[in-house]
Amino acid sequence: MSSITIEIPENITRSAKIPYQEMDVRFKQELAIRLYEQGILNFGKARLLAGLTKWQFHRLLGKENILRNYDLEDLQTDLKTLENLD
Repeated sequence: MSSITIEIPENITRSAKIPYQEMDVRFKQELAIRLYEQGILNFGKARLLAGLTKWQFHRLLGKENILRNYDLEDLQTDLKTLENLD
């Protein structure tokens, strides 16, 4: 697995209204939401980045009033999955 490190200045982390021990998780979730919203990541990859289950990420998107991106490719993937369930 590759990783990217983002340096956030201490004055910003101190002024953030997030407990320090929650910052890593919250920043990953926020990044995942925004990348999904902009169409940079699909739902599955965004939820993995956020470290959430499918349903938890749906709930988080709803809480943030983010519309779900569902295109033809997603539909085809879902249809294949349904066919394989038989």
